[in-house]
Amino acid sequence: MNVGVVGFGRLGRLLVRYFAHDVRMFVYDRRPDPRRVRALGATPVSLKEAARQDLVLVCVPMVDFEAAIKRLAPYVRRDAIVVDTCSVKEHPVRVMKRWLPRSVEILATHPNFGPDSAAESLEGHKLVASRVRVSRDRWREIRGLLEDKGLVIVEMTPKEHDRRMAESLVLTHFVGRALIRYGAETTGVDTEGYKRLLRILQTVQNDSWQLFADMNRFNAYAAPMRRRFLAAMHSVDRKVRR
Repeated sequence: MNVGVVGFGRLGRLLVRYFAHDVRMFVYDRRPDPRRVRALGATPVSLKEAARQDLVLVCVPMVDFEAAIKRLAPYVRRDAIVVDTCSVKEHPVRVMKRWLPRSVEILATHPNFGPDSAAESLEGHKLVASRVRVSRDRWREIRGLLEDKGLVIVEMTPKEHDRRMAESLVLTHFVGRALIRYGAETTGVDTEGYKRLLRILQTVQNDSWQLFADMNRFNAYAAPMRRRFLAAMHSVDRKVRR
């Protein structure tokens, strides 16, 4: 299988590192780094070349996703499959359905891991998949490739994914960003509970603000989650001040 990768950021580099020895990978990025691409076993190419492969893996920030799909759509083969890696699912699915030819297959995914958590291995990490329009044979091939790396595949609809992510991933990042803004740091006499709290901060501090903003902007369930969480915090605060 030939895979075109559009976007060579932190996640794109991670996926190329793990899969370049199993499939032929052709990488495009707006700010090309040919030496780094080749060092990971892939081939640097133009956007047109990346989009002409059997599978096109789009690894760009959500805010840039629609523009990327519109740019690559004219070059995608009619029998290709396009796969996204966004941390929301309803938005990219709408975009892909809108701009890609109907003959092009679509698989929406969210790797529930990143360069920090999967630095050593993909074993045991989860990948959410929404089979928007994917043939049974092609899905079997892709799923086998992923599971061979130790990934756990969880299938669900884009709507269910976004609802669950608002209550887990987005909430975690919201708390982590608040801890960063608060200035939380080790005290030298940290309790075990406080150490666990600091681990939330460590989980999010290497991710960009753009990622955090996008997962809130493009997930329809994020704002209601934030309102409920803040209301709960205020409720606890009022109770303790009585």
